[in-house]
Amino acid sequence: MQSHARGHLVYAASGVLTVHTERGTSIVPANRVAWTPAGFTHHHRAHGDTDMRIVFLTPSLARLIPEHPAVFLASGLAREVLLALTGPRDHDEAAPGHSRSARSRLLRVLVDELREAPEQPLHLPEPRDDRLQAIARILYERPGDNSSLAELGKTIGASTRTLSRLFRNELGMTFYEWRTQLRIYHALLLLADGHDTTRTAYACGWANPSGFIAAFTDIIGTTPGRYRAGRQTTARASRLPAVVKSPG
Repeated sequence: MQSHARGHLVYAASGVLTVHTERGTSIVPANRVAWTPAGFTHHHRAHGDTDMRIVFLTPSLARLIPEHPAVFLASGLAREVLLALTGPRDHDEAAPGHSRSARSRLLRVLVDELREAPEQPLHLPEPRDDRLQAIARILYERPGDNSSLAELGKTIGASTRTLSRLFRNELGMTFYEWRTQLRIYHALLLLADGHDTTRTAYACGWANPSGFIAAFTDIIGTTPGRYRAGRQTTARASRLPAVVKSPG
């Protein structure tokens, strides 16, 4: 676990990353960017063959994007800027061929792109209530568990009505929306490990691959098959992990 005085962006040029904070888990598949504001205790985890890029922002740029952890779709321009800003060394001169002023301009372009990008539904909030935490532990261990909320409630000793209220008030979503998010999180990890669509669908609790494909496409914006093909393409772009800090 760590925290930084400056907020930072984490980009998966290929593979899948997760960013864990006290607020929850941000899922960062290829072509998404995760934002962690300054001061948030967090840790990163790479899943599969992952190329991680990190860009730190000055406070003047950080205040232009949300004050909470978030995930954004990386536009084509944002992706190229991220790759241009990151190189083989982990300090301010990590972007070879770019002057300090050029990096400043590129960072502003990147932030402008993110301001135009909608937040992605890839942040899985972390429950605080003991009863929700108990349900979360069950489903983290068994994402394919199809128990209803009533059945889970009997297991932990809470009513369906109480649990439904807690999910809405504390996490801002229904139980079924939260569980779908959790399952997509696990599906991304399985796909990153090379599992095919059918095996992933059943492992994550879907009765058939078509239902999984529909849910995955609704949240990720592409089918599991196209996502896997895209990972293979982006993996060839560059594999050099690096960090670049914004000047000033």
